[in-house]
Order: sequence, then C-alpha cells, then structure tokens
Amino acid sequence: MCRVVDLRQAVLAKNDVAAQVLRTELTARGTTVVNLLSSPGSGKTALLERELLLARERGVAVAALTADLATENDALRLARSGVPVKQVLTDGLCHLEAAMLGRHLDGWLPEDTRLLFVENVGNLVCPAGYDLGESLRVVLASVTEGEDKPLKYPTAFGLAQLVVVTKTDIARAVEFDEAAFRANVDQVNPGVEVVLTSARAGEGLGVLLDRALAAGAGAVTHTPVMARQQHDHGHEHDHSHGHEHGHGHALDHGHDHDHDHDGDLDHEHPHPHVHTAAQTR
Repeated sequence: MCRVVDLRQAVLAKNDVAAQVLRTELTARGTTVVNLLSSPGSGKTALLERELLLARERGVAVAALTADLATENDALRLARSGVPVKQVLTDGLCHLEAAMLGRHLDGWLPEDTRLLFVENVGNLVCPAGYDLGESLRVVLASVTEGEDKPLKYPTAFGLAQLVVVTKTDIARAVEFDEAAFRANVDQVNPGVEVVLTSARAGEGLGVLLDRALAAGAGAVTHTPVMARQQHDHGHEHDHSHGHEHGHGHALDHGHDHDHDHDGDLDHEHPHPHVHTAAQTR
C-alpha cells in the first residue's frame, strides 16, 4: 500500500515546532519578535528605519534582522539608525524559517533586546506560511500596488495581525482607493487594524513601534480567522488565486520568480561594516 505524504505540510509542521521553541525562549528573556512581510518595493525598509530611530529616541532596546536574496543594501540603510542590525542572504530561498532565524540570532542578539524586527524576504507567497516565533505579524502594502492586493494574496493578508499601508504621501497621485482597500482587507481578515503611513511625510510614524510594544505586553487582541482555522485543522493550502501555489514556487508576477528549497542554503553576509555598526551599540 502506497501512502502519499504531503512534504510541504511536513515541513510547515516541523517549522511550527521550531517557531514555538524560539518564541518561548525569546519571551523568557523579554524579547518580542515582529515579522514584517511585503512585496519588493513596498517601502518596508524606509518605514522600519524611521521606527528604529524613534525606538532609540524613546530608549527602547531594539534590533533588526533583514533577509534578502542578494545584496546588503537594506542592512546598510537600517544600520544608520545605530541599532544592532544583521543581514541574512538566503541564496535564492524565498523566505525565512524559524530554525534558520534561531541560528542567526544565536550569539548575536543582545541580551537586553526588547524588540526584534525581522524584515522578511520581499515576497507575499512563501513567507506567509512560515511562523518565525513572532508575537506580531505585520503585512505592508504601498498605495502603488493596487487595492486588490489582499484578494490576490489572501494567505499573507489573512494571517496578519496588523496591515500597514505605505507611501500615503502619493496616494492621491496614484488614485489609491482607501475604502476599497480596507473592504478587501476585511474580506480576507475581518477586524484586522489597517494603519496608514508615510515614511517621507511622517504620517503614522510610531504606530508600528507602539503595536510591537503592546504585543510584547500581551495586548495583541486580533487573532485572524485563518490562523484559528489552521490551528484547529493544520496547515491548509490556499489555491484561491492562480499566483499562489502550495509546492514552494513563488510565482508573484511582476517580481522575480523565487524558488523555495527545503535545503539549508542561508548564510550570513560577511561584510564587517554592517556588523561593526551593529556592535557599537
């Protein structure tokens, strides 16, 4: 008798165990993880840089880990804030995983870190299924990406505990329909908070930091319906849109086609200047 094994479900189940272990360990030391997901070019790094600066001004011990397929550009930008920053290059892997994150935190993350912001790989497909041990999951979308983004990527938006709209300073120029966007978000994730931000104009600055601190205090009250369903029934594949597939291939049209490998291909970028900036704080 031949038994069919769903490899992806097995991988996700293993990741969930690692995520819970990491969450327990970090919570015990007083560290809250915030997982940031978005498409490439959403303005995630620009907003995060402003939030890190604000955290320093408020005296909040914060750090950031950023993951990319290539280049250390985002880490260099975030390091300007003066907080500990680490770059992870994934060699084509289109998402972070909990065990991978744990290895990169070991021996690097300062003991007194209160908040750790994880800037996931720019992709709304692969990262959506992987719990990183976070206490707050945030999905960001810029006003230039279209009001139907939540419907195109229901898993990413459906599991979010906070949705952040970026680049609102150009909303009028691109004719962004805020009401339509909010309605689409509510369709896939009823009740989730939607925040409007502009890193350039300063709109909404500090909201992300406030929500992260609240999550650390156990004050996050929104539990997505999809998350409850996955907890009750295990991971379910989302085939509701042609661009999302449960076989590990990211087919996010308009961006690079990232391929999901089960192998451990991640490595830390060796350039010392990013780490030097991080270690001076």
